[in-house]
Amino acid sequence: MATPLTPEHHRWRIRIFATTWLTYVAFYFCRKPFSVAKSAIKDETGWTTTDLGNLGAAYLLSYAIGQFLASYMGTRLGPRRNVLLGMMLSILVTLAMGVTLDLPVMFGLMAVNGLAQATGWSGTVGTMASWFRKHERGRVMGAWSTNFTVGSITSGLVMAAVLQWRSLPDLGFGQSVAGAAPWRWCFYIGALVLIVVAIQFFFLQRNRPEDAGLLAIDDPVTPAPESQALPPPGDGPGGLSRDAWTNLLLVGGFYFFVKIVRYAVWSWSAYLLIRNYGMSDSQAAGYSVVFDLCGIPGVYLTGWLSDRYFGSRRAGVSLAMMLGMTVATGLLFAFSGAGVTVFIVLLGVVGFTLYGPDALLTGAGSIDIGGRRAAVYVTALISGLGSLGPVVQDLVIARLYDAKAGDLGPIFVLLFGSAAAAALFCAALVWRNRRGGRGI
Repeated sequence: MATPLTPEHHRWRIRIFATTWLTYVAFYFCRKPFSVAKSAIKDETGWTTTDLGNLGAAYLLSYAIGQFLASYMGTRLGPRRNVLLGMMLSILVTLAMGVTLDLPVMFGLMAVNGLAQATGWSGTVGTMASWFRKHERGRVMGAWSTNFTVGSITSGLVMAAVLQWRSLPDLGFGQSVAGAAPWRWCFYIGALVLIVVAIQFFFLQRNRPEDAGLLAIDDPVTPAPESQALPPPGDGPGGLSRDAWTNLLLVGGFYFFVKIVRYAVWSWSAYLLIRNYGMSDSQAAGYSVVFDLCGIPGVYLTGWLSDRYFGSRRAGVSLAMMLGMTVATGLLFAFSGAGVTVFIVLLGVVGFTLYGPDALLTGAGSIDIGGRRAAVYVTALISGLGSLGPVVQDLVIARLYDAKAGDLGPIFVLLFGSAAAAALFCAALVWRNRRGGRGI
């Protein structure tokens, strides 16, 4: 028998859901400014597209390293302390990025921000693991995982509005901020938002029911066939079994390629809309959120389908969506010269098909692999493996763009190949399920 849930449990679950959801939304306000402002920064500094790509890669490489560190620190410190530490550090370096125009200093700040931002996903997912049961996680995490689409959308729209401002106060930092360029305020406002949300996280979040004086929320014990059972604790690293490690590596491989596509769109869509399609900075920042906006229904639909029709299995529905994304990225290449409307529509289709599997396998799927005991550990490792992919895209896309004088064809080929590879990893998970292994 599972622990019965009291009214106090339900109140706390709503509170935890809202608090952690809002927290991860706010992380994007210190993650998004550079992507949105990079064209304006290029105009002011004269840095090359390759320089901008190297800056993005510095952030992303540190973000990947930070995920692996979070698998240790998140377990040692607990989600609450780890996330608070990350938020405070990200706020400080984001404020500093609005002041400097020195390339080496910016490299250092981007790298530190990557380490700080790495605490967010594993810490918030690890919190959710202690408050919801397995049979609920598909639909609950499907709804909860809209946080990173909403975060990207809202931060992007706020930055678009900031870039339209023409009269901004000088903050008194001297000639380095003289004229108060609108792009600098993207960093200042982003930091302010995260400060406010960090305060609510401090007062409202608790790692687990026991920390709020409640009984632990456990899964009901019901007989299940071997292929439907979760991997038992093992003697491998992190206390995981061989089956659990196989699933972890397959999901990590899937996430590597999915994040190449996701971060390519995040890092470069606004830039390409300005440089290749002639939009203004604020227009590009606004239209680039179509990718994230279309991802919201995709996230919820994928989670709901996994619980309703796939028996809380995550791989089958993810494979179907990945095949759709492969087609969409292929069409981006086929119609690369068709104009801005086709480009934006296909970005929306890619977002719809990408975000659901992304959220499902790395949210509910990570918890399924690690269980309550190892959810932070597994989530951080999967995110770390996946976060190596964005490093590749920033370095490669920047160099392709400069080498090919702005031709988008090679970039779209990279996205198509990455989508196809992600689909193959999903297919391997489905194959394990059908062979009777402990899949997800």
